Amino acid sequence: MAIPVGAKAPEFTLKSKQPGGLADVKLGASLGKKNVVLLFFPAAFTSVCTQEMCEVSNGLKAYAGLDAEVIGISVDTPFAQEAWAQKEGIHIPLASDLNKEVIRKYDVVFPMLAGIGDTAARAAFVIDKKGVVQYSEQTPTPKELPNFAKIKETLDRLNPR
Repeated sequence: MAIPVGAKAPEFTLKSKQPGGLADVKLGASLGKKNVVLLFFPAAFTSVCTQEMCEVSNGLKAYAGLDAEVIGISVDTPFAQEAWAQKEGIHIPLASDLNKEVIRKYDVVFPMLAGIGDTAARAAFVIDKKGVVQYSEQTPTPKELPNFAKIKETLDRLNPR
């Protein structure tokens, strides 16, 4: 079961392949400045994950308008993530949890996906600027997408007018 609303979001530092080489992606780098949406996904180059990341990439302005940064996390290597992002036009940072430490911290391990091994479950978290989880969802199956309307509602609530 994914970590609950109200919990302190576990800190992490993961690698992401950027044009200049490998770069660190840290949750703490955004805290205090922006709300953060973490999207855990099972595997690059799969149909539902491609649909999810492309839809989010195409709607990045909506998240920016809600004062949020979006980070995708999977257990793929940063090199596979980069190749996938280039092929599909994915523009959100993708972070590699190759050692599966962060999926354990957030309690979103999907055991033995398709018989090939443990991977990330499809899950979404909204973390406020103070590092507290304000939205937590793990989909019942990897084929289902998170509820993006509720994610945006949560972000809207965090940005009083």
